[in-house]
Amino acid sequence: MKLLVINPNISDDVTALIETEALRSAGPDTKLVVRTAAYGVEYIETRFESLIAAGAVAEIIAEYAAGQKDDGGSVDGVVVAAFGDPGMPALKELTDIPVIGITEAALCAAALQGHRFSIIAISDRIKAWYRDCVEHFGLGGRLASIRSINESLNGIGSVQADFKDTLLALSRQAVTEDGADVVILAGAPLAGLARELEGQIPVPVVDGISAGIRMTEAIVALKSGPHRQGAFAPPPAKRRRGLSPTLDAALTAAQNSLTEPAAAVDHSVSK
Repeated sequence: MKLLVINPNISDDVTALIETEALRSAGPDTKLVVRTAAYGVEYIETRFESLIAAGAVAEIIAEYAAGQKDDGGSVDGVVVAAFGDPGMPALKELTDIPVIGITEAALCAAALQGHRFSIIAISDRIKAWYRDCVEHFGLGGRLASIRSINESLNGIGSVQADFKDTLLALSRQAVTEDGADVVILAGAPLAGLARELEGQIPVPVVDGISAGIRMTEAIVALKSGPHRQGAFAPPPAKRRRGLSPTLDAALTAAQNSLTEPAAAVDHSVSK
């Protein structure tokens, strides 16, 4: 199995955190291709920044969907590695293979381990967008709280080192004061922190990157088949302009798949 893991922000140090945790989480037979957004912001806090990131993620997926990458063959699934899942669920319409966001993966993992969960975030500004995401997945009634760092960040790649004690305190408060059965450490900048805090928080702790990798592996292995009808079918063919050649080719390929028998469809992204 090969997974394409995309950092939707432009921070290479965050990509390094993502790759480290993804490699530790992936199964022994899983290979990873890790990419960083070509444009956007250093870290995503708002709905508008998420909108920008969604386009950058779509371009990377399109490179593989259009068969323009020759780094060892096709990929079997995509992990969108930013909490808030920029571009999701729309990105599921672009390709036949599973596209999973770390938010939906973390929320599913949390829901399987407890009734109420809390999210620990890196900034106050990000909370409104995260709450929207939880509501979108229909889990608003199970959200105990969103607690966050309310100080200026020294650097996005050093959040764990700079605020480890704060993040631990917020996690414990979510349990004792908010009634959380599960704590989610949200966002790629916190990738791997759950391992460091093991045993220090009295409930299960979910790492978004780890959940994203393992959930995507599971969905790929299910071989459930592609969307040919319904809400996540490829967009219908229509006149368009101004798209990059790669994205235009990916859309064309997705639309052409609508005329192919479902049983004959290759579930890889590139040939």
